[in-house]
Amino acid sequence: MTAINPVHDPDLRSATVMTKRAWWLVGLNILIPGSAQILAGNRRLGRFGVGTTFLLWAVALLSVVVYLVAHPVFYTIVTNPIVLTVAQVALAGYAILWIVLTLDTLRLVRLIRAAPITRPFIAALAVLALVATAGGASYAAVTAGSARSALGQIFAGSTMAPPVNGRYNIMLLGGDAGPDRTGLRPDSLSVASIDATTGATTIIGIPRNLEQIPFVKGSPLYGPFPGGYNCGDKCLIDYLYTYGEEHPALYPKAVANGSLPGIEAMRDAVEGVLGIKIQYFGLIDMQGFSDLVDALGGVTVDVPTRTPIGGVTGAKPIGWVEAGTQKMNGYTALWYGRSRYNSNDFERMARQRLVQEAIIKQFQPAIIVSKFQAIAQAGAQVVKTDVPNSALGGFVDLAEKSRKLPVAHLELVPPVVQPGNPDFAAIRQLVAQALAPKTATPAP
Repeated sequence: MTAINPVHDPDLRSATVMTKRAWWLVGLNILIPGSAQILAGNRRLGRFGVGTTFLLWAVALLSVVVYLVAHPVFYTIVTNPIVLTVAQVALAGYAILWIVLTLDTLRLVRLIRAAPITRPFIAALAVLALVATAGGASYAAVTAGSARSALGQIFAGSTMAPPVNGRYNIMLLGGDAGPDRTGLRPDSLSVASIDATTGATTIIGIPRNLEQIPFVKGSPLYGPFPGGYNCGDKCLIDYLYTYGEEHPALYPKAVANGSLPGIEAMRDAVEGVLGIKIQYFGLIDMQGFSDLVDALGGVTVDVPTRTPIGGVTGAKPIGWVEAGTQKMNGYTALWYGRSRYNSNDFERMARQRLVQEAIIKQFQPAIIVSKFQAIAQAGAQVVKTDVPNSALGGFVDLAEKSRKLPVAHLELVPPVVQPGNPDFAAIRQLVAQALAPKTATPAP
């Protein structure tokens, strides 16, 4: 005599049996999608569901192991466009599969046969689980697509550059292309020099009104300016961006390498001033900077002195950023860094550094995950760099290390440096000292 399987062939007349069966099938569908079909329905569909579930678990477990054992490898994999495309398709497919399995489980449950008082609870549990699982997979698929799109737009470089003297030097440009200007000019100019092993970072601030810019032999700008970019206050370092854009023939490969002629002109200028090799650049559009801050949920800055908002071209301020710890939205953070009222370029540089450091410290994984869509959209609009996708894993790992260390600063401003008459030999010596490997002080 063949035994009766109460799950596959239940007693339809018993509400108690059918209620227990319903709870079991819904629970199994939540724990191991596909198992309900193996026990009570289409076994072929069930085996596919269970196999897919186990594969997903295996990939998740392997990802955790790789993350714990080799951070750079993990970040390199998850920022690869091909991997993100595969992940997006797989997650979307799994979300669809989970919907199919849950709806089929509700069919197998036969709610009409369960005890009337339990029917809404059984259905509610199945629906809630469906929203949590299929919804989570769908959100992850959309996030993977957003990440792939943003990475493709931001990280346009194709060439890996090795560290020089154990450091990566990244030129950071804050581009200001306002309606009162012709083209874009870097309103903020600095270099982040990062130790390739420890992640220790030194930020070198360069005044945008620096004059008499020298160029090394071999630079495309050495030809037109063999004696340096030297014509007084009509030849400031930030004007070289415009010069490069107006003379694209000087840098014919710039666009193909993920850069622009203006950026390459600025790179040559910075290398001539500091005496160091610049491997990469990062350009941030200051007009869209506020969108990025808002996407992060604001930024908290310790404001040393009361600073006006507005007040350009002779007008009075329209507001103030008070001294003390302030939570700023994008609009306020942008004005705080750009304010010119009763101020000078060097004070603006100091304020911009405060905002930069605050953003770096608050750019935590939890914030990125919770607000990824907005951050990715804003980042793709306001950030451009020639760091290639393949280098992201190492740089993300360095960024984690650098957040744990204090950021050193070297501001090339008066009285140390006179922008109108700079001593470039002295500047390069200051840079060499700031970037020299730090040795421990011997104990007495």
